[in-house]
Amino acid sequence: MPCLDSDGATPGAASARSFRGETVSEPPAVRGTGWFFSPQWSPRSKTREGRFGDGLRRDQVEAWLDDHSDFTRDYFLRRTSAVSGAQSPLPRIPRRSSDHADKLRPAPRRRSSSPPADPHLNISSLMDRLKPLASNPEWEDPFSPDVPGHHSPLSPLSYRSSRFSFSPCRPLSPICSPDLPHSPPPAERDAACGRGECCPWATELLRGGLGRMGSVAELCRGAALHAGELLAAECCCLSLVKKDCDGKNTLEEVVALCSREHPGLVKGVMGRVLAAGSPVNLRGASEDPGFHFDEVESSQIRNVLSVPIKNHTREVVGVVLMINKRNGCDGSAPGFTHVDEKVLLNHMDVLGMVLDNVQLYESSRQEAKRSQALVEMAQVLSKEHLSFEVLLSKMAATIMPFTHAQYCTIFIPSEQTSAVEDQAEFSRVIHLECEELGSTCQIYRRERDFGDLDPSNALKTLACKKTLNMSDVSEASMNSAICCPVRNEMSENVIAVCQLTNKRSRDSDEAEAFNRYDQRLLEDLAVYCGLALQYAQAVQITEERRASIEVTQEVLAYHITAAEQEIQALQEAAIPTVESLRLLDFHFSDFGLPEETTSQATVRMFLDLKLVQDFNIDYKSLCQWVLTVRRGYRNNVPYHNWNHALSTAQSMFAMLMATDRLQTIFSRLEILALMIATLSHDLDHRGYSNSYIERSQQPLAQLYGHSSLERHHYNLCLFILNNTGSQILSSLSAEDHRAVLHMIKRAILATDLAVYMERRKEFFSLTKKSRVSWKSEKKRDLLRSMLMTASDLSAITKPWPEQKRIANLVTMEFFAQGDKEKKEFKIKPIDIMNREKSTRLPYMQVEYINDICYPLYKAVSRLFDSCSPLLRGCRKNRENWIHFAETATGKECNNSCCVTVGTHLNAEEETQAEE
Repeated sequence: MPCLDSDGATPGAASARSFRGETVSEPPAVRGTGWFFSPQWSPRSKTREGRFGDGLRRDQVEAWLDDHSDFTRDYFLRRTSAVSGAQSPLPRIPRRSSDHADKLRPAPRRRSSSPPADPHLNISSLMDRLKPLASNPEWEDPFSPDVPGHHSPLSPLSYRSSRFSFSPCRPLSPICSPDLPHSPPPAERDAACGRGECCPWATELLRGGLGRMGSVAELCRGAALHAGELLAAECCCLSLVKKDCDGKNTLEEVVALCSREHPGLVKGVMGRVLAAGSPVNLRGASEDPGFHFDEVESSQIRNVLSVPIKNHTREVVGVVLMINKRNGCDGSAPGFTHVDEKVLLNHMDVLGMVLDNVQLYESSRQEAKRSQALVEMAQVLSKEHLSFEVLLSKMAATIMPFTHAQYCTIFIPSEQTSAVEDQAEFSRVIHLECEELGSTCQIYRRERDFGDLDPSNALKTLACKKTLNMSDVSEASMNSAICCPVRNEMSENVIAVCQLTNKRSRDSDEAEAFNRYDQRLLEDLAVYCGLALQYAQAVQITEERRASIEVTQEVLAYHITAAEQEIQALQEAAIPTVESLRLLDFHFSDFGLPEETTSQATVRMFLDLKLVQDFNIDYKSLCQWVLTVRRGYRNNVPYHNWNHALSTAQSMFAMLMATDRLQTIFSRLEILALMIATLSHDLDHRGYSNSYIERSQQPLAQLYGHSSLERHHYNLCLFILNNTGSQILSSLSAEDHRAVLHMIKRAILATDLAVYMERRKEFFSLTKKSRVSWKSEKKRDLLRSMLMTASDLSAITKPWPEQKRIANLVTMEFFAQGDKEKKEFKIKPIDIMNREKSTRLPYMQVEYINDICYPLYKAVSRLFDSCSPLLRGCRKNRENWIHFAETATGKECNNSCCVTVGTHLNAEEETQAEE
């Protein structure tokens, strides 16, 4: 440590002489650093007057540096760092072969994250062991940069074994105090410090780098031992400040050299220093009225010195305490002097400056390890595992090497367990053991019975729902355990308890208590275990629901599939011709047709389109598929039933057969998709619209979202196509199979009027062109969608008696939905679904034709003249509804309404004339 010369000349004076241009015998950085650690200087000195100028004196320089302590500190730190590699060679003592040099060289060791375990190590015993080394003046520093083969600078912890060569007879080393009368000669002083006036402990702290300082515990231990040796103290201890749960500052013991022999004294004195932020020097400790000593302590404690450790912001970050200054060579028992207090304060100032960086460095290393553990646990969680126990075991094994726990146990409570500790019980337990194998460790999962494990700590954690850190210290051993609850994030219930036990030191294999870093890792594990438990429960629920769905599908397939007698009857029946069934007529009506005939009509359409021959469809499979689709419609629905499906398919069949142009535009696969889609487009329709299903939050809306009904129709269509015996697409290649299913889905979704309204503008623009190329898949998809809507709405083109009958069926469905909306939602339904507005039905029909139907059939007829019967039928029914509105008896007719309808129709007719 840099010190004052024995003749009383201070390095401050040397610095002043250098400012005047005189020659300095040693590098200014070394002397400057020595002055910095001199007891004559302190940042807490009172302000003095004086500044640099002519005729500088020693006291003026010293006063100026005292008044500018921040500058002084920064300057000497910079100079010390800058000169570390270029300073002049220090005096060396010739090296001789000696046992002492071998003894002095420390053995290789691993760095520990905690202080050495021996709590009763004192400074006197260390000095007695190293005393022979101090008596030999012919030793050489093995860690000196000048020694070949040794390039690593001395770490602060090394002074425990190689630097404490002070004699117990000296009350204070001259290296740190120039004012004591019994200063040894320079040679003896150099042997005592090893570097002359440069304090190795401080120098290495200021230039060694964070990587060479070790952990916080090592740094504090080295500082306490070094300062205790300088002050010739019998005992010393050091504690750092930490904040408790309430935000209050408390002291956590880091270095304990004999402090456990006087716990009351240490706690009281350190508490006073922490509260006041100033030193306490008790020269007659047993007589101080502020402390109460028993007889044993009164005889053992003579004097006490305690000073605060402050960081660069002058905030107290720790407290160091020295007990009993050793007797001098003359047998006197002096107390700690004011110079001792200054020396200790200056050393703790250096420690405080470095401590913040070391704590931050150590914290960053711990966070890096924690991040590594979190990433590894996330990787484990993301992979598939054979069982839930295997998943938890792998995640628990991830943190055991980081916490150095010997055992990790996960207790899983039973589903009906109580929150009361005495009544709680666990249903499963996962137990892991860690076995050290040199620098690595092996994790084993052990099958343990509940009787072999102590669940008391886990039961306490289950009851209080908080993390518990418990350590049982006895004279023989120490048992450490930490428990953390695993919560369900949804319900906040404790679904498991993670427990770590028996933390072992990496170096000595001795028992240690779990620290806050271990607690954070265990809490992280608890979070991931909670996710794993929820994931396992979700997987279990999913598997159960999947099994339930499969059972439901089996039941549905059984009930929806036609009986074997029906299939055989349709297969053996003579299918009527299209002429006898009038399937080519756009005015086809299925009203009054028996169900068997409707099935035969469906088969006839597939036969005449040559789909059975082209796609090698099994005839029995076709018959079963037609009968199954028919059974897929609900008979209690007035309009959206099997008859509507057949009518829609017949309209598509009539358009395809009316002209060869459509069959030229579409491929055979597209025609197959359109026929399947028209027959299946309203499967399992419930008689309610999408808006009602979404408003009532039915499962269909939760399952499909928008276009709920249409998506449900497609999924049921797919289910029937995959049903055994109904697989009419089984002869298709995989590519064609995917393509036809995609076109079927697009065609069924196109029957949603919301989709039609979005796409019709593009279609109308396309029809106004003189010539259209249908080679583009996008244009053909648009055409298929419009033809699906034209087929779905074809009831509006039927002859007037059929149109009125169908309109009444639609009205029954709409009014039933309006009644449910009034009852369930307490709202007034729209007019078309409001029974109270039934007199306006003709006017609403006219609006429906003008806004939805007529523009579509007009566009289709413009493209294909053969489809013009649809347009003529739509126009004729519009006229019939207008006439019905004007002449219907018993109906209230509003003149304004009639005028509105007439005006709208006149405008439409004018538009037609212009075109």
